[in-house]
Amino acid sequence: MSAAVPGGSGEVAEVTDAAEAAEAADMTDVTAGAVAADTSGTSGASGDAAGAALAAAAVVAGIPRQPGPEAPGAPAGAGRPGPPGPAGRAVAVFTGRVLGRYQAATVRIGFGLVWLAYLLREWPNRRLLYGDTSPWSADLAQRLLADNGALTVLPWFDGRLWFELVYHLAVLAALAVLLGWRTRASTVLFLVTVLSLQNRNVFLGDGGDNIVHLMAIYLVFTRCAEVWSLDARRGEPGRSGVPLWTLLGALLLLCQLGGFSGSSLDWTTPGFPYVGWAPLFWLLWAVAGLWWLAERLAPGGETRAVLDALATMVHNCAMLVIAVEVVLIYATAGWYKVQGSRWQDGTALYYPLHLDYFTPWPALSGLVGGALLPVFLISYGTVLLQVGFPFTLVDRRVKNALLVVMMAEHVGIAVLLGLPVFSLAMIAADAVFLPTAALCWAGARVARIRLRRAPLS
Repeated sequence: MSAAVPGGSGEVAEVTDAAEAAEAADMTDVTAGAVAADTSGTSGASGDAAGAALAAAAVVAGIPRQPGPEAPGAPAGAGRPGPPGPAGRAVAVFTGRVLGRYQAATVRIGFGLVWLAYLLREWPNRRLLYGDTSPWSADLAQRLLADNGALTVLPWFDGRLWFELVYHLAVLAALAVLLGWRTRASTVLFLVTVLSLQNRNVFLGDGGDNIVHLMAIYLVFTRCAEVWSLDARRGEPGRSGVPLWTLLGALLLLCQLGGFSGSSLDWTTPGFPYVGWAPLFWLLWAVAGLWWLAERLAPGGETRAVLDALATMVHNCAMLVIAVEVVLIYATAGWYKVQGSRWQDGTALYYPLHLDYFTPWPALSGLVGGALLPVFLISYGTVLLQVGFPFTLVDRRVKNALLVVMMAEHVGIAVLLGLPVFSLAMIAADAVFLPTAALCWAGARVARIRLRRAPLS
């Protein structure tokens, strides 16, 4: 993904400096309450105080702070401790520093890749899964949608042409998210296409699809293109932003007033949360336009600073939600396994290894499933990893070591059980807890490789 990696010797040096700063900060554990967060950034006592205040605010944090300057356009001193007292310092960090920039970019790249790979893999079967030849007919889908009010644009029009348009738009949206191109718009299109396909046939989903479903919503509220994206490489807003914004606004207005969207774009809903999708889409569209105006007319003005602070706060909240979501996934999975008799006696892995559906490599599955000790160790090890993961967030080193083991386990699930989409989705979700120093080091290595291969001018 060379298009998503910064280029140029200056950018490589910047990434390397960020890695060194993060690496130095990672040598210090900041503990607030019972939880520690990886910190990097400001130096001296003020940086330590800001890191401690952040750790106290993020109860299940584990999301490392990022190196680098204050967010562009933030109020003066927003990235430094505010008035004396923990509340002022916490507010200053929360509103003035984009936390988890590299983790957010990794999550964006990971889930863009997951959805793109899934769509391309199922391209020959797309009509059977979601289209006009699906056993779950459009009439049955509409009956279910009338009850649950889920968002999908596929029932808006009949026929194959509309389905093909939506499916291939999903491919383009996933590619745009993967590369970080016009991310404010592409993440919304990513959200719409993911929900449209998945809600068209709810019986196809598994754990990986559920994670993609949730992360597609969360990514809309993150500033996930500040690094490792085409948006970050471009720097300036560019000329295509206004035409794209105008086109999307016209399409949204047409969909809402055209009479073919049904209740998908209602302003309110009968049940919780009582707010439809229309307010969210129009709010995102209006904020994007206001942001452009503030950037053009008063780049250093108060309106621009307020918008940037609000976007930073929303991003930090979204990253915290993603972290909590991952913790809940592992905690609930582990505690449910504890209650199962097959997990208690250590034979749970034996049964899927003898089902044709989960044996893409029969010889390998037979080799692993035929030995008692590996089955026993993997079964018990899985339970211990999942139950213990939330508690490892109190220690950075233990958390990082356990992340490596858990990602290796997901690779094993992809190969041994034939669940690549689920495994890649979980690895992408786990990336929210990766240490900043490791991500910066990886980014710098990729940038150096690109520089070596680039032709000399």
